Amino acid sequence: MNIASGYTNDKEEILLSDKSTQIKQEIKDTIHKVKKTSVRSIVTGRIVSILPVVLLQGLIIYALAKWLVPFATLFYSVLSVLSALFVLFLISKRDEGAYKMLWLLVMFVAPLPGALMYLLYGNKRTGKALEQRLKAVKNSLPITLMEDTEVQEQLRQEDKRVAQTCTYVKKITGFPVLRNDTAQYYPVGELLFEEMLSALKEAKRYVFIEYFIVQEGVLWQAMVDVMEQKVQEGVDIRVLYDDIGSIGTFSHRNRISLLKKGIKCEKFNPMIVLSGALNNRDHRKIMVVDGVVAFSGGINLADEYINEDHPFGHWKDIGFRITGDAIRSYAYMFIEFWNASSFDKITKELIGEDYVPMRVQKEYNFDGYVQPYYDSPNREDAVSNNLFIDLLGQSKDYAWFYTPYLLLGDGLRDAFVRAAKRGVDVRIIMPGIPDKKLVYRMSRSYYRDLLEAGVRIFEYTPGFVHAKACLVDDCIGSVGTVNLDYRSLYLHYECNALFYRASILTDLKKDLEVSMKVSRERTLLHEKKGLVHGIIDGMLRIFAPLV
Repeated sequence: MNIASGYTNDKEEILLSDKSTQIKQEIKDTIHKVKKTSVRSIVTGRIVSILPVVLLQGLIIYALAKWLVPFATLFYSVLSVLSALFVLFLISKRDEGAYKMLWLLVMFVAPLPGALMYLLYGNKRTGKALEQRLKAVKNSLPITLMEDTEVQEQLRQEDKRVAQTCTYVKKITGFPVLRNDTAQYYPVGELLFEEMLSALKEAKRYVFIEYFIVQEGVLWQAMVDVMEQKVQEGVDIRVLYDDIGSIGTFSHRNRISLLKKGIKCEKFNPMIVLSGALNNRDHRKIMVVDGVVAFSGGINLADEYINEDHPFGHWKDIGFRITGDAIRSYAYMFIEFWNASSFDKITKELIGEDYVPMRVQKEYNFDGYVQPYYDSPNREDAVSNNLFIDLLGQSKDYAWFYTPYLLLGDGLRDAFVRAAKRGVDVRIIMPGIPDKKLVYRMSRSYYRDLLEAGVRIFEYTPGFVHAKACLVDDCIGSVGTVNLDYRSLYLHYECNALFYRASILTDLKKDLEVSMKVSRERTLLHEKKGLVHGIIDGMLRIFAPLV
């Protein structure tokens, strides 16, 4: 067993060990050098392209401020009143307490700039234009979500409390609970990518690919080679990437290169001007092939996710391959975002009823239940945040979590504390080697409260944990893209799959157990205490919503 992988698997042993030849190493070294040069080039090009827009915005603000100088007293008085109203508005909002506290502090220190900053970046309305575009597209989508009232009733008969949880998710997101056909768990990105590449090679009609980060390298080139061949065979391939997520790794030039090969490619929420909507990133990871299979999980399309690069030790990530009714939910997610981002829309004429096949019930297994859904930062309810609070509240024996970041709002932090104080075995697996040192330090500022309540925290010694999952009492859990931080829980578009009584949960538990064996457990003895450290931790938590 390779303990760094966190999983016992003969196939994985062969996969991880077969990388020692001199030729392979030379190829990897060459690609790494090219990638570093490419990243610098892309970042420089992006800065140059947006600099005129930023300067123009700055000139407009300067001209406006200069014009308002004669009316400074009146302007100050009006904005002060508005700031006071903003404070009252913030207090009355259904929003995370720590997030409101941050903005109250900003407005207290600097009322005028604070009010303007809130209008530009803090208010959910800053992303309304994007959300309106998504809603407009939703009304004309060529497919609908799969509904199965029989399955919903069956779940209600089995476990009314879990059925209520799924009803809540359905009511907020629109995505129903479905019968699970098959769900294969992958404990490392290498194995997941191997299956993704295999599915690509088998594609006959279409491939949907949607990722937060796309980066040139071994992984991406292998996919492009297959996609180029498949396009020549008549397969419709579409790639959607997040513009900010891939800001230093994938440029307009890369997009044009794909288009020339016949691979359709669009970017989500492009960085054109500085606005609050820039916070609302597409952090989802989805690949759907022919309506036959779908993939999701933590990995992005870059080499560190399959351990071709090792910037932070062994990169521990997870994902899954799914078949059955749930594929339609993932196809629906992709089509909605694609049609909101591209003029080359997926239409009813193009898609046909067999483009995303309806369920043929007799051909499917019944391996528990699954409920794929996606989060939106413009919904009133932070669905995943509330789901985790709910699952912690339901837990009786244990609740275990994977997360790369731990920046908790008051409600979720209290849910962890309450569960542990009730005697539930609550555990969190975090990275042993951080990718972002400031965020890592902020995450550790939450340790003392959790440890004092009885929560056990493990840090993965082989390297960086990028996995996002939870498991409760052997029967319910989730795997997806949601980190336990403010960006994932409140600002990003995320996708997650909730499983109940599905065999994938057995594999998830096995993986969690092995990862804990190669992790160091944090205790209160590791946590520094005293007035200075208390003040630092408090300040870090206040500003946690900004990172």
